[in-house]
Amino acid sequence: QVQLVESGGGLVQAGDSLRLSCTVSGRTVGSATMAWFRQRPGKEREFVANLFRTGYNPYYADSVKGRFTISRDNAKNILWLQMNSLKPEDTGVYYCATSTTIIYSSMYDPSRYSGWGQGTQVTVSS
Repeated sequence: QVQLVESGGGLVQAGDSLRLSCTVSGRTVGSATMAWFRQRPGKEREFVANLFRTGYNPYYADSVKGRFTISRDNAKNILWLQMNSLKPEDTGVYYCATSTTIIYSSMYDPSRYSGWGQGTQVTVSS
């Protein structure tokens, strides 16, 4: 049974930074594709970033490219999301997700991920 627990969210001002963490149990972060999604108020869950199991290059949504960095610590079994230069439009609930079967063409589709955390709230004030 895979369990994902996110933490690190909070209330910050525009331009600030936050680092989210996702502690994983039941699966090693290096053995699966790991991803971050977010759900902004009134919107559907959307892709933020991911790391494929077999790849070294992360993928990012255009809206966060250059500001967010996804990484994983295999020793601690943690997935990170470093968020810099935060904007009010980054406000939302951030989720980590995992999949052992996802392929490149479907990585933006949340329904293709089988494991989810409970989410952590990020609020960016202007």
